[in-house]
Order: sequence, then structure tokens, then C-alpha cells
Amino acid sequence: MKNIKLIICIIIFALISIVTIYSSTFILSNNYKYLYIKQGLWYLFGFLLIFIIWKCKKGFFYKYDKILYFIFNSLLVLVLFFGTKSNGSSAWFEIPGIGSFQPSEFMKIILIIVLANELDKYKNIDKTFKNELIVILKCLIITILPAILTFLEPDTGNVIIYFVILIVMLFVYGIRYRWFIISLTIIIITIGSFLYLYFYKSDIFINIFGTDFFYRMDRILEWKNKEGMQLENALASIGSSPLTGYGLGKTPIYIPEAQTDFIVSIFLSNFGYITGVTFILFLVYFDIILIRIALFQKLKDKYTISGIISILLFQQIQNIGMNIGLLPITGITLPFISYGGSSLISYMILIGIIININKKTLKK
Repeated sequence: MKNIKLIICIIIFALISIVTIYSSTFILSNNYKYLYIKQGLWYLFGFLLIFIIWKCKKGFFYKYDKILYFIFNSLLVLVLFFGTKSNGSSAWFEIPGIGSFQPSEFMKIILIIVLANELDKYKNIDKTFKNELIVILKCLIITILPAILTFLEPDTGNVIIYFVILIVMLFVYGIRYRWFIISLTIIIITIGSFLYLYFYKSDIFINIFGTDFFYRMDRILEWKNKEGMQLENALASIGSSPLTGYGLGKTPIYIPEAQTDFIVSIFLSNFGYITGVTFILFLVYFDIILIRIALFQKLKDKYTISGIISILLFQQIQNIGMNIGLLPITGITLPFISYGGSSLISYMILIGIIININKKTLKK
């Protein structure tokens, strides 16, 4: 029953996504005119993948974790040298006749599966300091390799997501809270040092991280003063919207990356606050379905679904938060709604994995 509810939710997401992307094309150039059709085609392909994964043997994906981890880390290396440059990042392979392919989007899936297998190996060990340290270090090493390669693209958003996956899965595994306190202390010191260099030693910062990353930091920190064209235009568009919105295709002001990062601004300005609140409640309902599925699974599957939930929930909060000026702009899209072939297909695969885990094993 929960699998059927998931499919219904995804169908509703598809309709919202296609309509909102279509609405965004009215403020974009003619090059983006047919994005909503492409999104529809990606959704059809995604539903086919969900069906295929559902029909496969339950948990089949766990068997291929090491080879997939090797393949996608290799792709992350290759994309640095042979990837297509876009907005200062080299994160995509251009496939003639199909479109772009972003390895880091699929690395999130592989990371979840690899970590789930790794944590499952240690599910019955005594939670001593030494044993927990071994588990944390192994999982950290697994995460750091793709994180470094993705950071070099640079793709800061997916790097953050990798570590969100790691933290949530370790939490579900049952690592004691003292490790999170230690980690939080290290993170605060690291971020503090990072920001000190950025604000007070910018020349050293540029020498270490490069000019491109310095300007990316500028973009991320613009939210603090509600500055930057993206954020200013998004807030103006949302803030001036009537209760029921301006209407389909009637966004009052140009918003850069309207079809991806700022799809929520288009949705709220076109369809209003009532529809916006309803949509957010629907997201909560969808997340609750996933959490309820996770609660009744064996440990390895529980680790996997918790990793998937961490991606979706973090991206929902981050994307909606940055659209309304509450969180920094990080280039993180809204799952199932924002335009993007690689990202949408990766989310559909994640749903396929959950449905595969949650299906009943037929007794012969």
C-alpha cells in the first residue's frame, strides 16, 4: 500500500514539476522553451527505471556496491578533465543526442549503498571507543574520496549532501552522541578558520582555494544581507504575489536559474501562498511515508532508506529556505520539481530502491 502511495506522490510531483517548469519558460530565452517537454520525457524514463528496479530481486543493488563505487569515482576523475564547463564548473559529460550526465548526482546513490553495506558489517559489535572509531574512520574514508573529487569540480552542494548522508546514517546506526559532539566541534573550528581566511585574509584564501571558489563564497554569503540579483528578484516576485498568485506564466520579474535552483519562487509567485502551503504539507506527507517505510525494515535496509530520506529532506529544506532568503544560496535543487535529467533520474532510482526494499517477498 505504501508503495502505491509513493507512486501517486511521484505522479503528482511530475505534474507540478512540468507545469512549473513550463511557467518558468516565459521569463527564459527561446533556448529553454521546451524544457518542460524534456522534463516529461525524463519522468517517463524514470518511471520505467522504477518498474525495472521493482521487478528485480529484493536488495540486488547491495551486491554491486564496490564496482559501482569504483566506476563512479573514476567518472568523477574523468569529468574534471573531459567534462563540459558550465557556470564555472566541470561537472557534466555531454552525451550527443541525449543531454548532459552528472556523475556526482548518482554518486549519492552509490555512497548510500556502500555505507549501508559497511555499517551492516558492524551491526553486532560492542560499542566500545575503539570499535566505534574504526566504523567512523572507514565510513569517513568512503565519503571523503568522492567529496574531494566533487569539490574540485567545484560542486559544493553535493559535497554537503555526501556528509549529510554520512552523519544521518551513522546516527541511525547508533553511534554514541559524544562522537557527534566531537564532530560538531571540529566542524565549527574548521568553518571558523575557513571564514576567517575568507573575510580577513582573502589573498591567502584565493591562493589556497582559487578565485572561482572565492566568488562562489560571495554568492553563498549574499543571503545574509538579502543581496544578489537571484535572491532580490526571487523575494520581490514572491513578496508581491497575490494570495492566489499571478497565474500561469506570469512571473513579474526575471529570476536567474528559475527552472532549477529557484523553481520554488516561480511556483509561489505564479500559484500563490495557499497553493504553496498545500505543496509544503504534501512534501511533509511524502516524507512521513518514507519514514514509516524505514521504521519497519531490517537494519541494512533501514540504513539505506535513512540515507535516502536525508538527501530528500535536506534538499527540500535547503532549496525552499534559500528561495525565501532564510538559508544561503548553494545551488541545491528541489527534488522531483527542479529541472534536470541527471538529478531527476537519480531521485527516481532512489524511489525505485525504496519500493524494491519495501516489496513483499512472495512465498513459493
